[in-house]
Amino acid sequence: MTPQTVHPRKGAPALVRPDILRTSITVEPLTCTIGAELAGVNLGDAARDADLFAEIKQLLLRYKVLFLRDQDITRAEHVAFASRFGTLEDHPVVGSDPDHPGLVRIYKDLDSKPEHYENALHCDGTWRESPPMGAVLRCVETPAVGGDTIWVDMAEAYRRLPEHIKTQIAGLRARHSIEASFGAVMTQERRHRLKEQYPDAEHPVVRTHPETGEQILFVNSFTTHFVNFHTPENVRFGQDNAPGAANLLTYLTSQAAVPEYQVRWRWQPNSFAIWDNRSTQHYAVQDYWPAVRKMERAGIVGDRTF
Repeated sequence: MTPQTVHPRKGAPALVRPDILRTSITVEPLTCTIGAELAGVNLGDAARDADLFAEIKQLLLRYKVLFLRDQDITRAEHVAFASRFGTLEDHPVVGSDPDHPGLVRIYKDLDSKPEHYENALHCDGTWRESPPMGAVLRCVETPAVGGDTIWVDMAEAYRRLPEHIKTQIAGLRARHSIEASFGAVMTQERRHRLKEQYPDAEHPVVRTHPETGEQILFVNSFTTHFVNFHTPENVRFGQDNAPGAANLLTYLTSQAAVPEYQVRWRWQPNSFAIWDNRSTQHYAVQDYWPAVRKMERAGIVGDRTF
């Protein structure tokens, strides 16, 4: 695609005013719905420049995930840039860099066993009452081939649902669990302790983005079940309950697998992805074992979904 000046998509919120864009930043959309690669900008500079950061944030709201290459910045600059979005969060399972709290090290090396908690379409941390706002992910080391990451536009997924499905899911709420995901590989005792620390969270099936106003289909691989499906409108007999709810949830979560809603990014060392976790899902492709892949992620604390 040809790099272009950013203009709001027809029918989408006017998130980016052309008059505030710096001419130094090149924006290349990667698909018709989600993702853009930025050039001519350094995230270390953006960590120190409020106006430059504001421009990047506006582009993030427009494209939902931004990609940059050749960002030779320090870990401190990585953390400082991510912190402009908000407070950074820890992770209960994956370790953080000891010198930079909030910078989670996702290292898959020869000493690691193949793990499969990432290669599922998911929205980070929806097992929290306040899921992350987003994240800034850096590639430290990657295989020569493989290890791509896929992001999905869940606002587009909602927009293109059949109208009768939109009507059916309006007002539905669902449970999200860390116990049923990360906890599944743990001993029973450790799994129960994890659930005590992070009880199941409840979120609307259709979330309203707090900044853009977009409606977002907000179920993913952390979602276990609907909590208010069993009503006279949905359930005539007991047989309608469990199969009906499970089939609907399976249908909704499957929307993230639609290629038309996706963008796929091939990593290189010192390339970055910045994503809005409120309106996207992602999938880390694990096709590279036993090659080494090392990533560092700064996750940003989010707000309640209500």
